[in-house]
Amino acid sequence: MSTDPVLLLHGQPGAAADWEAVRAALGDALPTIAVERPGWARRSVATDLAGNARAALAALDAAAVARATVVGHSLGAAVALWLSCASPHRVGRIVLVAPAANVASLGPVDYLLAAPAVGWLASAGAMAAGGLMLGVGPVRRWLAAATALDERYLRAAGRMLLAPAAWRSFVREQRFLVRDLPALERRLGQISTPTTIVAGSADHVVPTSAARHLAEQIPGAELVVLEGAGHLLHVQHAARLAEVIAGT
Repeated sequence: MSTDPVLLLHGQPGAAADWEAVRAALGDALPTIAVERPGWARRSVATDLAGNARAALAALDAAAVARATVVGHSLGAAVALWLSCASPHRVGRIVLVAPAANVASLGPVDYLLAAPAVGWLASAGAMAAGGLMLGVGPVRRWLAAATALDERYLRAAGRMLLAPAAWRSFVREQRFLVRDLPALERRLGQISTPTTIVAGSADHVVPTSAARHLAEQIPGAELVVLEGAGHLLHVQHAARLAEVIAGT
């Protein structure tokens, strides 16, 4: 069991607050650092995987943490891997949650959302529609009951989805992700950091097959599949994920 502090990297779209349930489940077992990635904090601009890795490293430096367990959800998982490749001495362990971290994790919709013009229109339209839906109290409460998602999480997500700044960040990140994943994939075989991949068998955003392939690409990687779980493992299955992070 590692005693290193835990750096938590959210997905796309996302916020540091997405990790509240995991941090609560970890309790005092491990110190945690949850950050807003570039583009999701005020007055910041979305950047590529290398830029995200530099920002994550700066967060470790600011907290005076020499080495951390790095946990990334979805796109944040790709950042965790890039950080491990760029600064392996700073990463003691990697936990990849529903990882969008190899080319196999990309589907036709991902390429559509990364396309010039149409990607912007599709992303902004979908996010705005989702935000408006989550702003309706009865709909939000029904969704919370149907998905076991916390209503506070859904309310905050709805506000974010309505922000034009979030639309811009999403589109920029989507384009960088499609561009950068082939380069990241070529480096996966060089990773020697102990790696655990956590996937949901019912994830419709990143298919379980992509997580299985990722486990084959990273030497010695362990794959944990949560039956019936979807993409938001850190919100809906926080206690189980905390156990994986703590190594119990």
